[in-house]
Amino acid sequence: MKARRVNTGLMKTGRSNITVAIFGIATMIGAALLPMAPARAQHAVEMPTSFIDPPFFAEAEQAGKLPPVEQRLPAAPAIAETASLGRQGGEIRMLMANSKDTRILVAYSYARLVGYDRTYRLQADILESYDVLDDRVFTFHLRKGHKWSDGAPFTTEDFRYYWEDVANNRELSPGGLPREMLVDGKPPKVDVIDETTIRYSWDKPNAEFLPSLARAAPLFIYRPSHYLKKYHIKYQKKDKLDAMVAKSGQRNWAALHNKKDNIYKNDNPDLPTLDPWVLRVKPPARRFVFTRNPYYYRVDSAGHQLPYADQVVFDIADSKLIPAKTASGESDLQARYLTFADYTILKDGEETGKYRVRLWDDGRGSNLALYPNLTTADPVWRQMMRDIRFRRALSLAINRHEINQAIYFGLGQEGGNTVLAHCPLFSPEVQKMWSIYDPEQANELLDQMGLTQRNEEGLRLLPDGRPMQIIIDMSGDNLEESDVLELIADSWKQIGISLLMKPSQLEVFRNRIFSGQSVMSISSGIDNGFPTPDMSPQEFAPSTQGQYMWPRWGQYIETAGQAGEKIDLPAARMLAEWLQEWRMTAEPTKRLNLWFSMLRLWADEVFTIGIVANVPQPVVVANRLHNVPERAIFSWDPGAHFGIFKPDTFWLEDDGRPLSAVPGNISQDLAGDAGKTGSN
Repeated sequence: MKARRVNTGLMKTGRSNITVAIFGIATMIGAALLPMAPARAQHAVEMPTSFIDPPFFAEAEQAGKLPPVEQRLPAAPAIAETASLGRQGGEIRMLMANSKDTRILVAYSYARLVGYDRTYRLQADILESYDVLDDRVFTFHLRKGHKWSDGAPFTTEDFRYYWEDVANNRELSPGGLPREMLVDGKPPKVDVIDETTIRYSWDKPNAEFLPSLARAAPLFIYRPSHYLKKYHIKYQKKDKLDAMVAKSGQRNWAALHNKKDNIYKNDNPDLPTLDPWVLRVKPPARRFVFTRNPYYYRVDSAGHQLPYADQVVFDIADSKLIPAKTASGESDLQARYLTFADYTILKDGEETGKYRVRLWDDGRGSNLALYPNLTTADPVWRQMMRDIRFRRALSLAINRHEINQAIYFGLGQEGGNTVLAHCPLFSPEVQKMWSIYDPEQANELLDQMGLTQRNEEGLRLLPDGRPMQIIIDMSGDNLEESDVLELIADSWKQIGISLLMKPSQLEVFRNRIFSGQSVMSISSGIDNGFPTPDMSPQEFAPSTQGQYMWPRWGQYIETAGQAGEKIDLPAARMLAEWLQEWRMTAEPTKRLNLWFSMLRLWADEVFTIGIVANVPQPVVVANRLHNVPERAIFSWDPGAHFGIFKPDTFWLEDDGRPLSAVPGNISQDLAGDAGKTGSN
């Protein structure tokens, strides 16, 4: 029986000695990360003897609309470790492309029950601590006195409400429980011990439970019950609820509840949050203002309540204009919608824009990758995409060196869509498997398939006589994708295959893939290019509909067979079985071996076609913004881009710039309902 307790900022969570050993012999992301902590408890950060209230709330406190900071913080607030102590105040501006990007601040804020530290080890964050027994029993300890952004208590009632009244309510959750909450199809036993202690227990290990809570788009296993109960038929009077449904225009109470309950989407200004900043503008809009949470649970070592910045502002602009707007100084912190192709214009604007461009390592397995759709609706193309010789031929016929030199100035890492060279699971052999330019071998593989007939233009013919023209779906007019595809098109001509591009809006792009209309698509590679054996290998096996190479298989897994298609390709089925084995073992050597087996089979089968990895990511940081790392990894998951570096600790010099105006009265709106927990 193996038990451990993890405290905020006190102790690492590494599950196994083997993981620590692997990291010890690996170069951890070059200079991008802080040094690895040794395999022992870290020094505790001392609790400040007093706390410093943000001047932002002085008026509200004097008017009696907010209690003093000591009463707003938990009894034991989380203590942030910062590169430098900062000042409270100011506004961080960013540029986003549409109203749905309000969700990005949930990722960047990175307030999680448990989260990754800068060495990518899990530790308690919102939780004060947690205990784990054999990776089966997880006991969470909340901070006493922790409050939601409206001042209502954050307690285990919020976890109970989610579990009993949301997750297990068929009207609110018709798809059933989240996959991460099931082991062998069985849910956990959930025990509410007291107001600040809750326990989740399974009969077998659940390796994905804690990592799912630490994702960029996490599994939220709690809800602001005091707010949502008034929209729930179990707690609200029917006539009153019917009136709210009618007024909202929703079809029933469940639709209304789900519309109000969008923690990750972050599109409801009335929904209480635990994040450092609170949405103040309801979408759609051209400018979104987020103001500081008066009840935020973190402070710095000097006792300043975080976040340092009073506000974050998202200005909405056309994605194609964001690089130019950034270069003119309209953003204080920008990486989203910027690519390496924008580096020159960004460098040219440094002096006038009063910022500096930093180059971070990209954490994806490939900057861009091709995704053959193995579940496409076209039966002939489905036959082609499922033939391993065809996928290998397409990969061998790509001149990655040419693409790297022409588009990325030779700075990228050529190879397949797999883990990166600084990952402890990396293998040079696996990275190069079927990804070295060899058009002669590619032609031989296609000939072996019997694809020897050609038309007058030299294009090979499909078995039904159609010319072999592969239409590649793109999500929008992405110049980098277009440039890469043009070079691939030139290479594929040598093996008798034509490439056509089909750009479309993101939603249309995804729907074409999910419905089987798409034959092949292009997108970024795997999110996590530097996993450890204790991180889930689900990206390398059918697991969700969002996997562009086998969306119907992923949907089948995701819905427990209620939708999609059963996996009928032996190699893909093997990956799914290995993933399931990984999920249910706590034995470190077995986890490691499963990872190596999956990576090798994934690369040998060429389920996705990687091109060039680790292309530097431009990160623009205003000269007046501090505590943003000079070098780091730009990774969506794990890391949530800036999230792992805790933007609540980023601070601004006082340059006299006024805050953006927000509708309503900040003091009234943020503090007016503090402490109200009734359901009506």
